[in-house]
Amino acid sequence: MPDRNRRVLLARRPAGIPMPDDFRLDAVPVPEPGPGEILVRNLYLSVDPAQRGWASAEANYAQPVPLGSPMRALAVGIVVRSNSPEVAEGEVLYGWFGWQDYAAVPVSAIFRRCTEAVPLSAHAGLLGLNGLTAHLGLTELGRPRPGETVLVSTAAGAVGSLVGQIARNLGCRPLGLTGADAKVARCREAYGYDAAWNYHTDDWAAALAREAPEGVNVYFDNVGGPILDAALRRMAVAGRIVQCGTASVASWTEAPTGPRVEREILTRRLVWSGFVVLDHKARFAAAVADLAGWYAQGRLILDEDISEGIETAPGAIASLYRGENRGKRLIFVG
Repeated sequence: MPDRNRRVLLARRPAGIPMPDDFRLDAVPVPEPGPGEILVRNLYLSVDPAQRGWASAEANYAQPVPLGSPMRALAVGIVVRSNSPEVAEGEVLYGWFGWQDYAAVPVSAIFRRCTEAVPLSAHAGLLGLNGLTAHLGLTELGRPRPGETVLVSTAAGAVGSLVGQIARNLGCRPLGLTGADAKVARCREAYGYDAAWNYHTDDWAAALAREAPEGVNVYFDNVGGPILDAALRRMAVAGRIVQCGTASVASWTEAPTGPRVEREILTRRLVWSGFVVLDHKARFAAAVADLAGWYAQGRLILDEDISEGIETAPGAIASLYRGENRGKRLIFVG
């Protein structure tokens, strides 16, 4: 086993989206697991939009990553040493192991054990935070019924691409918004969207009015901002909005303002809910079973964008927000 542990440390608080200069790389001795701890050799590091909030000093649902420590991240890794009777050496785990080669962590850092018959990388996407967010956000808060119209923003992303496919599997009619013509084609040809539009170049609001004349029943939103403002005005009566992300908003200090939406909420009798996947742990096992089953049946397509080498990590979050990824963004370090 190597005697050095490469780490990606948060060097300063980002101004908005974390940029490469907000991180630095170092190498330290491989840590020794303490009593009750395990030593995990990471294989795949996850890159997620939520890392923007974790790196920020602004108020969030999680405590900020301490400066000078490894960037908080989920990862898939293998246990190389265990001081816990609960975990065996050789087990493959998905957990809070950070952007580093090795993590000495308590058992509580384990998110889930990787036992399903899927590629190892899929445990960080399809059966990880992204798949659980797509499944539980749509089903627990969106509550789609067969035949309903489901609109998804960032429809070709790691979460959005799965939301569209899950909606289709549940008998709904998915419509997608994305930021590139190639991603529009992917939504239509691979993910099963009935229609999709490039929100940069298409008059998507007019097209949506034609495609869904009775309105949208469920809007799964990852971006907020002007796209949300327009989508609100195309919702059907008793529609449900799942607020999963706000990627289009540069900063929440000071809080931005926009068109007033109270009247739309009232007259359309909308339910608008914020979604954080960690609030729904009781449903994780059932959601994983559904996702793994659909994958085995060929009813879910998994796209992954995997770079090699820990040195690619500092620029990965910014790349994600520029929309340069196709599917789930991962870094292979194993």
